[in-house]
Amino acid sequence: MYLPPQFAAKDPAIARELIRAHPFGSLISTDDEGLPFVTHLPLHLLEEEGRLVLLGHVARPNPHAKFLRERPRAVVTFMGPHAYMTPRVYPDLARVPTWNYLAVHCTVEATLLETFDNKDRLLKHLIHDHDPAYADQWRGLGEDYQHKMMQGIVAFELRITDLQCKVKLNQHRPEAHAAMLSAYAQGNGDEQALAGWMRRLGVTGRTHE
Repeated sequence: MYLPPQFAAKDPAIARELIRAHPFGSLISTDDEGLPFVTHLPLHLLEEEGRLVLLGHVARPNPHAKFLRERPRAVVTFMGPHAYMTPRVYPDLARVPTWNYLAVHCTVEATLLETFDNKDRLLKHLIHDHDPAYADQWRGLGEDYQHKMMQGIVAFELRITDLQCKVKLNQHRPEAHAAMLSAYAQGNGDEQALAGWMRRLGVTGRTHE
């Protein structure tokens, strides 16, 4: 993605935090005609042995599994909080609107997971992320039923080989920071989340913060 230096996250922990807070990503591969093919899906971020790996699955009829098998290199994107910013936050009139946001782009290398145990491990991670109370119900289902359900999905791990994290909070326009922070702090959920990131990163327009 287009990533001007002033918007590149300096702390790699920010990307990991965004992925975990906004795990519904977009997996992007090329189809057989060379066009982008996108699947929107929840992914679990796993840190092991110094590697970052995303775990996920698609329905077996989804052609994305075929594309990953034939062309394992792909891209995954995650979108964090985002919101419009009015030019009224500037002290002068000759300004234009923009949109602020946090986003993560990952280049990945896919490996398909074929065994029941690997699929079961993946599903338990996703259940723990999104519905821990369902864990006992899943474990209590009959083995035949579990195997049947597993046959209906194609699971994979996506090893992250490159990662970009964009934090666009108008950092290069300090004259707008105080007014922007005030406006976002009184806004909707995404706007309040952006205000929180502004405070965390010191983009406040206040020299004492």
